[in-house]
Amino acid sequence: MKPEEFNHILLPMRSGLKLYAQRFTGDADDAEDLVQEAMLRLWKRRDSLDASDNIKALLYTILRNAFYDDRRRQQRHPSAELSEGDTGFEERGVETLDEMALIRNIVEHLPPLQRQLFRMKEIEGYDAGEIMQITGCTADNLRKNLSRARLKIRDTYMKLMKGARDEK
Repeated sequence: MKPEEFNHILLPMRSGLKLYAQRFTGDADDAEDLVQEAMLRLWKRRDSLDASDNIKALLYTILRNAFYDDRRRQQRHPSAELSEGDTGFEERGVETLDEMALIRNIVEHLPPLQRQLFRMKEIEGYDAGEIMQITGCTADNLRKNLSRARLKIRDTYMKLMKGARDEK
């Protein structure tokens, strides 16, 4: 399925999907994040989709499963998401691990849209064009949100590190 076809089919469903997600989350921002996650998961499967598939049912199922996956992940290990698959922990030392955990925690506390866009760009490696197609953001909006996320991460990290040095 081509990106234009994907957008033509899915963008009209977005508002209904967000209402459905809001029933799960109870929050508009979290619902938007959940919709973006579902769209992203479906985007990854776009090559195996065709117009005859019941894409709407599939998308609603993906959204529901994404919600349950997120809740299970939060119950087990709130910050395990970024450390999975990372090798060489033993060689890095305790301080580096603490800094990584601190940065993971800072990212987790970003506003939902900034957190999602930052993850897509910096962690999952999507390029700006793909992120704009998936989320429906404009180039300017994407650039501003990524910039704000990076600034917030840097500023929070610097404040926490300065506070830790002042305590010593």
